[in-house]
Amino acid sequence: MNRTSWSLSAALLSVLLLWAATLALADSGKPSERYTRVPAGADGIGERYMGRDIAGVMGWQGAAWLEREEREREERTDLLVTALQLKPGMVVADIGAGTGYLARRMAPAVMPGGRVLAVDVQPEMVALLQRTVRQSGLTQIQPLLGAEDDVRLPAASVDLAIMVDVYHELALPYEVLDSIVSALKPGGKVVFVEYRAEDPQVPIKALHKMSEVQIKREAAAQALVWERTVDTLPWQHMLVFSKRNKKDLQSPASP
Repeated sequence: MNRTSWSLSAALLSVLLLWAATLALADSGKPSERYTRVPAGADGIGERYMGRDIAGVMGWQGAAWLEREEREREERTDLLVTALQLKPGMVVADIGAGTGYLARRMAPAVMPGGRVLAVDVQPEMVALLQRTVRQSGLTQIQPLLGAEDDVRLPAASVDLAIMVDVYHELALPYEVLDSIVSALKPGGKVVFVEYRAEDPQVPIKALHKMSEVQIKREAAAQALVWERTVDTLPWQHMLVFSKRNKKDLQSPASP
């Protein structure tokens, strides 16, 4: 090999090494490093996040369960909507909206001038959602298709985002919650509604429940501060967090 070829090879090697180092730095934040593989049980996907086994998602084939007659009695959605303190003109994102059961109940509370962005990751569920919205005549509900790692909503566009029995099934909870926080307006709120893991009397499988402590632990990974917990629902608790402003981010989070 002559001197010129050696110089070119050395330069190419340097470029390749720099490229590899750049990839290594980029990969340090890969989702795979946030999650731990575990044996997949009957109700899980074989991934663990912050000490919690991630539950499998309910497929669109189970949509009828979302519209069951006894749901109002079991979950008291009327109390839930009241506790949200919705106001006319608000933009609300229903993440994991399913058939639109909750979206249809929130929609009147944001009128006049408000909207409900009903987001789901399953195209088949979005199709069902579009049908129920047409039947309801509630034109302020906008069905949208999200992604497994991103709700695909514009930055700073949402006053309140809510997930009802959804967060525990997210395959990439960190990434989805991060995208929700980005979509919130300054001071906007994100609401978790989950079956209470602290209560053995709640007749739901363990992986489909979440404790208040666990919800707070995972929310703390984002620019969120806990505001209140609502325990007036029969089986669920509702945790409300607000998006911190820049001043809050420069100082330690409130306990």
